[in-house]
Amino acid sequence: MAKNKTTETESSVIDFINTTVEDETKRNDAFELIKIMQQQTGFEAKMWGPSIIGFGSYHYKYASGHEGDAPLAGFSPRKAAISLYLYLPDNKEELLSKFGKHKAAKGCVYIKKLADIDVEILKKMVSGSAEYLQNLYPSI
Repeated sequence: MAKNKTTETESSVIDFINTTVEDETKRNDAFELIKIMQQQTGFEAKMWGPSIIGFGSYHYKYASGHEGDAPLAGFSPRKAAISLYLYLPDNKEELLSKFGKHKAAKGCVYIKKLADIDVEILKKMVSGSAEYLQNLYPSI
């Protein structure tokens, strides 16, 4: 079975942002996202793989036998956009309709900058993702 590429690492979140995020607005937004996600999840920022900043973790196991660990919420300040990794099965469309300027895909939401979105809706999305995943995959 294939090994997951995105696992928690000991790399520095601060060093990652300062050395790889060239755009000053995006870098400042990344530091603000850390504050928001830490506040909403109650977990410190950790690097997951080479480019994802995650908060907390859960262990999943699918019927297929595939299992692994993933962050409860996270983001990656990529060149084209900031990717938000949130799991929102129940009220995703309702929240996104009030969210502001974004693009949504199956597993993530893309924003250009925090100024384009409603941060209060983001807070609800982050805490909702963490709550849902902790209930779905409780720690043993």
